[in-house]
Amino acid sequence: MYLVTRADLPPGIQATQATHAALDFAVAHPDTFRDWHAGSNTLVLVAARDEDALDRLRVAASAAGHRHVGFREPDLGGALTALAVEPAAYRLLSHLPLALRPASGGARSPASGGAHEAASGGARRAVSVDGGGR
Repeated sequence: MYLVTRADLPPGIQATQATHAALDFAVAHPDTFRDWHAGSNTLVLVAARDEDALDRLRVAASAAGHRHVGFREPDLGGALTALAVEPAAYRLLSHLPLALRPASGGARSPASGGAHEAASGGARRAVSVDGGGR
């Protein structure tokens, strides 16, 4: 499952908002959540630049027919702060950088840990959470 938060939010808020989205996804799509949990149980936390970029991803996920849930934080004026998206949306989200990492400013190499690498078990696996507990 992909959790997409906003890079313009402080790290603690990013983590909390992503958790809200994941829990809301479990309630809204219990069968998809159960299948994900019994299958890969891989969780990838990535970041969109800001609320506009996150909303564009929400619209694209919807247009592509991907199951997803957006979370709007009441304490931030109802702003869209995170999305939880089914694993099938990996092509839509694989270009995003992993969340909670400092911006590098340069080109992303495989060692910099993009979302595709984290989802496929690359060197940055520790940034994503999986059932294997590595």
